[in-house]
Amino acid sequence: MTDASDAPGAPGPAARVAELRGLLEYHNHRYYVLDDPEITDAQYDALLRELQALEREHPELDDPNSPTRRVGGAPREGFEKRAHSLGMFSLDNGFSLDDWQAWVERLRRLEPDAELAFWADPKMDGLAVEVIYENGALTAALTRGDGETGEVVTANMRTVRNLPLTLRTAPGEAPPELLEVRGEVVIAKADFHALNQAQEEEGGKVFANPRNAAAGSLRQLDSRITAARPLRFLAYGVGLARWAGGARSAFERWATQGEAMAELERLGLGVPPRAGRCESPEAVAARYEEMAAARDELPFEIDGLVAKVDDLALQQALGFTARAPRWALALKFPPRQARTVLETIEIQVGRTGVLTPVAYLRPVSVGGVTVARATLHNEDEIRAKGVLVGDTVLVQRAGDVIPEVVGPVVEARTGAEREFVFPRECPVCRSAVVRLEGEVAWRCVNVSCPAVLRQGIVHFVSKAGLDIQGVGRKLVEQLVAQGMVQSPADLFALRPGVLAQMERMGVKSAENVVAAIARAREAASLEALIAALGIRHVGERTARTLAAAFTDLDALGRATVEDLTALDDIGPEVAGAIRAFFRNENNQRLLGRLREAGLWPVAAPRPEADPASQPLAGRTLLFTGALPVARGQAQALAEAAGARVVSAISKKVDWLVAGEKAGSKLDKAQTLGVAVTDYAGFLALLEGRGAQAPGGAGGPGAAQGSLLDIS
Repeated sequence: MTDASDAPGAPGPAARVAELRGLLEYHNHRYYVLDDPEITDAQYDALLRELQALEREHPELDDPNSPTRRVGGAPREGFEKRAHSLGMFSLDNGFSLDDWQAWVERLRRLEPDAELAFWADPKMDGLAVEVIYENGALTAALTRGDGETGEVVTANMRTVRNLPLTLRTAPGEAPPELLEVRGEVVIAKADFHALNQAQEEEGGKVFANPRNAAAGSLRQLDSRITAARPLRFLAYGVGLARWAGGARSAFERWATQGEAMAELERLGLGVPPRAGRCESPEAVAARYEEMAAARDELPFEIDGLVAKVDDLALQQALGFTARAPRWALALKFPPRQARTVLETIEIQVGRTGVLTPVAYLRPVSVGGVTVARATLHNEDEIRAKGVLVGDTVLVQRAGDVIPEVVGPVVEARTGAEREFVFPRECPVCRSAVVRLEGEVAWRCVNVSCPAVLRQGIVHFVSKAGLDIQGVGRKLVEQLVAQGMVQSPADLFALRPGVLAQMERMGVKSAENVVAAIARAREAASLEALIAALGIRHVGERTARTLAAAFTDLDALGRATVEDLTALDDIGPEVAGAIRAFFRNENNQRLLGRLREAGLWPVAAPRPEADPASQPLAGRTLLFTGALPVARGQAQALAEAAGARVVSAISKKVDWLVAGEKAGSKLDKAQTLGVAVTDYAGFLALLEGRGAQAPGGAGGPGAAQGSLLDIS
C-alpha cells in the first residue's frame, strides 16, 4: 500500500481523509501487530500530520475511531461503569502436572466419550479488558472489574497502538454486527524497563512490574498519558458475537477455539505469542514444560499456560461452576526464587487495627522485578517460617506477582541473627493490643488511633469505597497529619481556601478536590457507602447484597441477626460484625455526621413495568447452589422479568432455581412441595415457556451464551 499522489485531480477532503485513515491503520497493523513495517517513522508522522490538518479544517469529518485519537484527549472527571453482556469469569488454577492430570480425569468422568484436544495460550500477566465492535467499528471498552461490571476505558483503549479501531475485513466482506473481544492489556518487558528508566529520570512513579504498569497506564483519567505508554492488547477469546444474515452466535460461526482465534487474528487483532492447538493432554503437558523453560525468551511476562478444550460444542456441554468454566484450566508455573537478607521487620497498622509484620529485605531481583519488602502476615507466620532478623532468606513472587518470604537458609546463619519480638502495644498510639479468641491477628482497639483513622479514610475514598477521584492515599495522609481530617465526615467540610494553603496544593487543585468530593457525595449509591464504611467482613459483594435488601442505613441498622443471615452469602459471623458496627456509639456519631453532610443514599426504586410483558410477574423465586452465572446476574434477570427474589425457602416461593450443591434449601423445597428447576429451566421461564426444563439441578448443560471469553 502506498501514499496518495498530490498531483492535480487528487481526491477531495472527505476521500483523502478516508484514504489517510486507511493508510495509517494499515501501517499501524504492519508495525505493531506484524512487526514488519513498510515505511519509516518520519513517513508515518507525515501522514498523521496531514490527517490532523484536514480534520481541523473539516470538523464535519470527525470520527471517534480516527487514528488521530490515538494521541489521547483532555482529562475526564472519572470512569463510568457498565455491565458486561456475559460475565468475564476467572479460571481454576493448577500448579503442577499432577494437578493437570487430575483435572483431565475429571473431564473424562464428565464426558467419557469425548476426544480431548486443547487450545493452549501463554497466560499473559496484564489487565483483562473487553473491547466491543459494532459493524466493525470500536464502540466501547471495559475493564474486567468484578466480572459482572467493569469501568469504561474506551478513550484510553483507542490509544493502544496495536488495537484496530476498525476491524480489517476482506473486500466486499461485511464485518460482524457485534463482536465482543476479551483479551489482556500488557507491556513488553523491554518497554517496561524503558518506561521505568524514563519515569525515574523525570522523578515520576517507578512501577513494580509490567502488570502494575499496564493497569496504572490504562486507568489514567488523562488519555494523553495512556497514549504515551507502550501498551498492547492481546486477544484470547470472544463474548457475544453476531453476524447479519449468517451466524447469530459464536457457536454457529466457529467449531473450535482455534478457528475463533484465527478469525480474530485475520480481523487485525493481536493474539498471544506461541498459542496453538494441542492434540492430547500429553501434548499440553509437553507445551507447559516447554513454555516454562522458554518464558524468559518471550517478549511479555507470562505466569503459566491456559489450556482450553478446543471443541466449542464440548465447551458448551461442560458449562460452568459458580466461578469458573469446567473446560479451562490455568496451569501456573512454579514461582521464581532468589536469596537475600531480611534486614528488619516493621509493624504496619491497618484500618481494622490489625498489626501486620512487614519484612524489609536487601533489594533483590526475582524474575526481573526488584523485591525490597514482603508481608509476613502475623506472629504465627513468623514462628512457622522460623525466620530471624538478619537471616539469609529465600524469596519468591507468589503467582509471579506478590513477594513472599519462603523461609530461612539455615546453613547460612552466622549467629548474629536475632528473634523478632512481636509488640504488645500499638507502634503508632502505644495502646495495648489484643488477640481475640480464635484469631491469629493482634489488633489495636483504640478507635482514635491515627493509623486506624488514616487507613479507614484511605479505604473510604478508594475504588472499593466511594471512589473519590483525585483523593488518594498521599493526600489523605497529609490531611490527617495536619489535623484537617480525623473522620470520613470531615472530608465533606473541606473548603478550597483552607486546602490551598497545604504544601503543593494550589487554588485550582484545591477546588478540584472539593468538587470531586461533592460529586462523590451526590453520586454515591447505598452499595458504595456500605462498602466504604469498612464494616468488618463486609466487602463490595456483601455490600451489594445488603443494598438490595435494605432501603437505607437506618433500615440496615435496625436489621436483626436473623434478618441478615436470611440473606445469601451472609453467615452469623458477618451478621454479628454488622450488628456490632451499628451498636457502636462512635459509628453512630459518624453516621449522623454523614447524614448532616448530605451523604445518605437511598436504594433506587425499581422501575414500573407492564406486568403483561413480564413472564414472571407476581412470581417469587429463590436461587440456591452454584449457578453457571454469577448469582447477582441471575437475580437481575429474574427481577427484570417481574419476579420477586427472596433468600429464604417457604411455601410462598413459586420456583426454587437450584444449581450444584444446592443443599438444605433444595431438601426443604421438596418437603414443602415447592416447584424446583435448574438454570436451563429458569431460562425457559424467562422466555415465557412456563414449563420446567428437564435435566436436574446444575447439570453440565446449564451454561449459556458464548463461552470463548476465558483466560
